[in-house]
Amino acid sequence: MNIRLEQPQDWREVENLTREAFWNVYRPGCTEHYVLNQYRNNPDFIPELDFVMEEDGKIIGHVMFSKAKIILDDGTVFPSWTFGPISIHPDYKRKGYGLKLLQHALEKAKAMGIGLLQMEGNIDFYRHAGFDLASKLKIHYHAEPREAEVPYFLAQELIPGYWGNREGTYCPPKGYFVADENPAAFEAYEATFPYKEKKVLPGQLFQ
Repeated sequence: MNIRLEQPQDWREVENLTREAFWNVYRPGCTEHYVLNQYRNNPDFIPELDFVMEEDGKIIGHVMFSKAKIILDDGTVFPSWTFGPISIHPDYKRKGYGLKLLQHALEKAKAMGIGLLQMEGNIDFYRHAGFDLASKLKIHYHAEPREAEVPYFLAQELIPGYWGNREGTYCPPKGYFVADENPAAFEAYEATFPYKEKKVLPGQLFQ
């Protein structure tokens, strides 16, 4: 198993991997591969934290990081970061690869001085990488009531004391919504991939 920085020659393979990993998981089909495709030119994208995981010479995993922000209660902007999509090929899921990839990336992020991460995900998985409910740090999710304990909104202080005793609202990077904002461009991009059946499945967030 090898983890290294993504290279331009990996882009199409990684986008296809991301498509395979997310297909029909959160919605019929998926958009995460288009987010990744567009994000590489986004100023919030962090190329130093754009990693692929290889097994037997094949790319089986990928994760990318992005700048984000928290609006403090006094209106000032506090720098923060997020990551994702994080993708593991379906043939390698539930074998510990995702956690190894994420732990490697978190170590590199901390070494770069990144002190605080928020993300949306399943706490049953991400708690193993040190994440907990963001509400415990008094970080609120922009799309939920301020007093809500949002079960899928997670956070972690990579550098102890970085966040301190502040309180504020997290705003996801705009680039994560590119497929919704440009549906025609997304459909044209999706058409360049082999056909896959979109299915409405139990547990999907968007149908």
